[in-house]
Amino acid sequence: QVQLVESGGGLVQAGGSLRLSCAASGRTFSTYAMGWFRQGPGKEREFVASIRGNGRSTFYADSVKGRFTISRDNAKNTVYLQMNILKPEDTAVYYCAAGTTGVTTSATMYDYWGQGTQVTVSS
Repeated sequence: QVQLVESGGGLVQAGGSLRLSCAASGRTFSTYAMGWFRQGPGKEREFVASIRGNGRSTFYADSVKGRFTISRDNAKNTVYLQMNILKPEDTAVYYCAAGTTGVTTSATMYDYWGQGTQVTVSS
């Protein structure tokens, strides 16, 4: 069982930056691929980024490529999402997720989810 707790959301102006954190419980964090997803108002949940357990492989949605960076610190059981050059369309609840099937964009392949953190980008 893995418990995930996100933090770092907030209100920021367009062009600004935020760093989200997701702290995981358990002693096997490095065995899990981690993903970030988001759900905007009236929208479906969508993939943002993912990272392999050893941190050597990452994957991004086209909409955030070049602006967002996913990273992890296995010693701290934490995964991060650095978000730069934020746009109003990035406004959403951001969720982190853990799974054992490798780097994947599919939400159904993740086993554990956090409660989400709100990110609001004003124009």
